[in-house]
Amino acid sequence: MTTLTRDPARTTPSAPTRNYWLPRLGGPVWLVWRQHRAALWTLLGITALGVLVMVHLRGQTMDFLATQEPTARRLGGMPPEFETHVDRLLGIAGYLGYLPALAGVFLGAPLIAGDLETGTAKLVTSQSVSRQRWLLTKLAVPAAVLTLSAGVLSAVLTWWWNPVKGLSGGLLWTAVFSSTGVVPVAYALLTFTVGVAAGLVLRRTLVSMVVTLGVVVAIGFVWSELWRSLGHIRSVSTHDGVGPGAVQPELPAQAEQQGQGTYFLTSSGDRLEWTTCLDQMEDDRAHTACLESHHVVGRTIDYLDLSQMQTMQWLGAGIMLAVTAAVAAFVILRGSKRLL
Repeated sequence: MTTLTRDPARTTPSAPTRNYWLPRLGGPVWLVWRQHRAALWTLLGITALGVLVMVHLRGQTMDFLATQEPTARRLGGMPPEFETHVDRLLGIAGYLGYLPALAGVFLGAPLIAGDLETGTAKLVTSQSVSRQRWLLTKLAVPAAVLTLSAGVLSAVLTWWWNPVKGLSGGLLWTAVFSSTGVVPVAYALLTFTVGVAAGLVLRRTLVSMVVTLGVVVAIGFVWSELWRSLGHIRSVSTHDGVGPGAVQPELPAQAEQQGQGTYFLTSSGDRLEWTTCLDQMEDDRAHTACLESHHVVGRTIDYLDLSQMQTMQWLGAGIMLAVTAAVAAFVILRGSKRLL
């Protein structure tokens, strides 16, 4: 009698291979990552490249500073060659300023608009996943990656800027205000959610991207005009008269002058514009007599100082995040009722 035996190689199913070093994603999280993996991996790749470039350039800057005398560094007497390093830092800060626009136009606007165009939204919400859960996941996964990327880039740029601030007139804190600290993270999240909202309302990817770009430009203009108002304007004054030998007010280190310049200060504490008695500037005696007739006793300058930087950044970021939360709530509420 012939005995039949089973071939284990044929009957035993092979175990599915799994990369245990990867986090296991499932459900809507896996779907959102799968849908937008190209954009998210691109964002992470840009972040890694940006970090490598900044670390390399910072190393060059620190090597250059190591060759300079400590006294020269304290007094700001750096050689002209140092401006090359300043330009690199400010250039990278400028590139980082494009991150909010990229987040809104290329990540936020197509996020839901693309699903509405292709019918993916209708397919997903017809399954066991609720609309609210799907919308929350659609917002949360890209927002988490965006927060990581913006936070890392901002942290590395801040790390680069800290040891060189004050060593050049171009490295005032106001030049990197929107590219360091928490501002880039809040700014990118704001433009991202604005892009998502535009895509939800307009329901067309290309149209949403164009509209988002316009809104992001408008947000940038408003931010550039208003962020200085988050600080407290301080003043430095002199009361040495207005003659030819009068001392001009001196700004603290790393302070940015505000207003139109130096104001004249009267004995009653009022201010006069710098154009007062301008028609007699050619004659020192006549100019002095004119100012004295207006009871001018000195000069004053308004400024914002470095000590307010972090407070202003957190306040600005808080405002942006509040608007972001409001826009995200709009997306979830509208999407829950009128998505399909």
